[in-house]
Amino acid sequence: MGAGFPAIRARCRSLLSVPFETRLEVEKEGAGDDAGWLEVRLVDGQKAWIQDGDVNTNTRPLTIEESIALGKRFLGVTYLWGGRSSLGYDCSGFTQMLVRSRGINMPRDADLQAAWSGVIAVDRKHLRVGDLLFFGSAPDHITHTGMFIGHGEFIHDTTHGHPGVQISRLRDQPWTRLLVALRRVK
Repeated sequence: MGAGFPAIRARCRSLLSVPFETRLEVEKEGAGDDAGWLEVRLVDGQKAWIQDGDVNTNTRPLTIEESIALGKRFLGVTYLWGGRSSLGYDCSGFTQMLVRSRGINMPRDADLQAAWSGVIAVDRKHLRVGDLLFFGSAPDHITHTGMFIGHGEFIHDTTHGHPGVQISRLRDQPWTRLLVALRRVK
């Protein structure tokens, strides 16, 4: 599903909003007056309708560039400690979602992501788009993460400055001082 909160409807009235990555069982495609709509089954067994433009039925893994473009669709989404959805992400939940969009499952927390066997260490001079950045007071005390998007910038969800998903520059404080690990997903 696309970023945001697509409305699921019972014909004319909105029933609920669902976060990004919600999986819905499609019962049938609309025809005639219902063309452009999909009938879906909700968790409670009810059936409802959603516009087909609000869902993604192509589940192929994204490229790194497509993953970054997806991440930019979340700019401004609020920071939520422990958050793992478009209702609110925290830094590691946001990075985990971006890597998952590439078809790769990695650990939930930033320190575990940096230590995960699915990544390799990268030297700063060899940093590439899509590499993961880890911040903290020391390599064994990682408290924040983001994804490098090129041109010295990275996308992340933070409480620094204005809480939410944002793009920051690596050369700016506090990031340049706190950068303690760089990793590339294998």
